[in-house]
Amino acid sequence: MALLRFSSVCLLSFHKSLECSSARLPSMSRRELVIERTSRRSGRCRAAVAAEDVGREEVLVPAEAEVEEDVAEYDWREEWYPLYLTEQVPNDAPLGLSVFDKQLVLFRDGDGVLRCFEDRCPHRLAKLSEGQLVDGRLECLYHGWQFAGEGRCVKIPQLPESAKIPRAACVRSYEVRDSQGVVWVWMSDKTPPVNLKLPWFEHYDRPGFQAISSVHELPYDHSILLENLMDPAHVPISHDRTDWSARREEAQPLEFEVTERTARGFAGRWGRPRTRPGQWSFLRFQAPCVLSNDVEQIDKKGEKQYLSALFLCRPTGQGKSMLIARFGASARPGFFKLIPDWFIHQNQCSVFEQDMGFLSSQNEVLVKERRPTRDLYLNLRSSDTWVAEYRKWMDRAGHGMPYHFGHATISPPKEPAVVEQAPVGVVAGMSATFPAKGGVGERHAPNPANRYYRHVVHCKQCRNDLKAFRGWNKALLAAAAAAVGAAILAAGLRAKALLLAAAALFVAGSFACSAAIDLITTNFIRSHRKL
Repeated sequence: MALLRFSSVCLLSFHKSLECSSARLPSMSRRELVIERTSRRSGRCRAAVAAEDVGREEVLVPAEAEVEEDVAEYDWREEWYPLYLTEQVPNDAPLGLSVFDKQLVLFRDGDGVLRCFEDRCPHRLAKLSEGQLVDGRLECLYHGWQFAGEGRCVKIPQLPESAKIPRAACVRSYEVRDSQGVVWVWMSDKTPPVNLKLPWFEHYDRPGFQAISSVHELPYDHSILLENLMDPAHVPISHDRTDWSARREEAQPLEFEVTERTARGFAGRWGRPRTRPGQWSFLRFQAPCVLSNDVEQIDKKGEKQYLSALFLCRPTGQGKSMLIARFGASARPGFFKLIPDWFIHQNQCSVFEQDMGFLSSQNEVLVKERRPTRDLYLNLRSSDTWVAEYRKWMDRAGHGMPYHFGHATISPPKEPAVVEQAPVGVVAGMSATFPAKGGVGERHAPNPANRYYRHVVHCKQCRNDLKAFRGWNKALLAAAAAAVGAAILAAGLRAKALLLAAAALFVAGSFACSAAIDLITTNFIRSHRKL
């Protein structure tokens, strides 16, 4: 541990000098640049500095790949992407989504069948997701064109009665599948859907397996999100005591073993040798955006129990992503059933908010620096093995993506990101000017710093519970006011005391409702931050 701490401090202190040296010595490797700079500053010979540096390099993931692998054939379009939780798809309205820069609209037709179109009316390019459903058909609210089935236009109000609807008046349709409670979309228009590529998760088909799922919209790239989710070393520090498993004092060197590398991802196991010796977690990354982390345990009865954390990370554009998080177990303690979903969801929101500042800035640096991660990261073997593996996978497959930042290669975005300031009108524009919680029209604010926008708008349970808490809050305040008024008019002291006690209980209930509303809608802010 002493060597680990010493080497980390030394290497971090060399980072600035390394950048200066790289301008003068472009042909040297990163390690050679560090040695050269240290030799000049200390006055010692390069051989002595190099010998000392060997010990430091042993704690780092090698900058060069341990196994040279050929570039894999890869096309991001010929993949299934997780669009949404099936249970969260609205029955009465279209839903605007995206995969990279491709904008889509998802809805249910008159028979309840899931349909997915390009989110663009062929008439004047208006967003169909801003439209409405009329008798199971998707109507553009700009001029009233209606689309059914596989994107065929069936109604144009402005067309003369004797005229036929032009053949070109159709919308591109995408294949979708509902699998294990998740809606997936196939993005290729050249290759038919490959069902073998559709992810399937064994645990979620086990009898009695229980899972809680949620959707989160996040203001950083999906590669940053995946990198964060496959990093167990940050959990005890960043999420200290946010839940029952994260404790700062349990931060430690981790053990990693890569067991599989393919053109479609990698897999392996990792463990905490100090606090949980002999217990392994099994991680698998499956292209393009599926990450699972599973644990198998033997309970007191000698039966095997399964725990699973499943993360489906959809790229939604430059600097944006959407996460479907699913946490499941074959057996849960009885008290767990007493915890409402909204409380678990707000705890998950706090976890993402704790990382948000780090990851947004990390995303910004990667875009600005335009260098591969091996030139920017100091990956430790004892904490960052999965991160290095993921970026090396991008070296093999990134050429088939719209853009990528790999371990040794990069392909920056060719077009600047499009930012929509107020897609739902003046109220949204006003509320977007307020910080964090929104303000006027906060439910519609397109503000990625707003918890309501990031999660609650995507969760029927949280929306319904929030509506109920707001209703109860108003009712309890009204009841408290009525009780106080009755106490003033009451003649007897006993009656006054009872009415005032009732008013106090109503006020306490109102405070409890307000606290629940704040938990659902208010962002986590670290207590040491001075804002």
